[in-house]
Amino acid sequence: MSRNLAIGIDIGGTKVAGGVVDEHGSITHRARRDTPHRSTSPAVVEDTIVACIEELLASVEPADVVAVGIGAAGFVAEDRGTVLFAPHLSWRQEPLRSQLAGRLPWPVTVDNDANAAAWAERVFGAARGESHAVVITLGTGIGGALIIDGQVRRGRHGVAGEFGHMQVVPGGARCECGNRGCWEQYASGNALVREARAMIGAGSPVVADLVARLGSDVAALTGPLITEAARDGDPTARELIAEIGDWLGVGMANLAAALDPGLFVVGGGVSAAGELLLGPAREAFKRQLPGRGYRPEARIVRAELGADAGLIGAAELARSGR
Repeated sequence: MSRNLAIGIDIGGTKVAGGVVDEHGSITHRARRDTPHRSTSPAVVEDTIVACIEELLASVEPADVVAVGIGAAGFVAEDRGTVLFAPHLSWRQEPLRSQLAGRLPWPVTVDNDANAAAWAERVFGAARGESHAVVITLGTGIGGALIIDGQVRRGRHGVAGEFGHMQVVPGGARCECGNRGCWEQYASGNALVREARAMIGAGSPVVADLVARLGSDVAALTGPLITEAARDGDPTARELIAEIGDWLGVGMANLAAALDPGLFVVGGGVSAAGELLLGPAREAFKRQLPGRGYRPEARIVRAELGADAGLIGAAELARSGR
């Protein structure tokens, strides 16, 4: 067994996933807990994290562990220790690193979960060898991270990469952030489900296949169900995913104008649609890219590490001290 293990913790809206990660990016042991309800006190969430780590330590020698990395869904300050805001938890200006450091015998680092996922893809996944990459996570919303000169770039205040809240439609759909026309209102899992529900609510006959899959429970409609239907050849499901892909390409063209990356890596649950999503995204990207035809174009690929990226990246950031 390696003596250079790190523990990674990925904290999302529904689960706290933990793993022991070796220096090759392999998860040797896993643990999982439900995320405490958003109204729960910060101390209860910290107890959950510690319990997850304690379960992992039952399977390894504590002396072989060198660091603990936390990837949190929220704004993490430039000090890499304070969670400024977490939408699904009670953290507000929470000094998470110092709170955990008093309970754990290893160095603790805290980062945004998208930054952690991006670092995992940079070291072990789809962005290996690329010095300038934009990693986009398509889930219920859109998150992301920047790799510039081979390093995660977090911005002056630690909160760079909130690409989902770029405005792409002035005066468009209202977003949870309070603004209108945000990118994630048009290119995300929520957008996919919203459009499908609108068609079902309108009684459109072209969604008959989706309705048949749902039976009488229209509320059970999810992004994965639409993706499954698309993979099975349902033309309406494919059209819906292609529309998400179009909007994805538009946003990436905007990011390319500002950042000039060599690579876009698309992860998150919606990326399970594969080329049904990425094909239209590439076409829209080419149409919308400023200076198209006279400049190099970034490649657009699917992430390789799936749901484990955040956990692996948090561990590797902690191990490497980045």
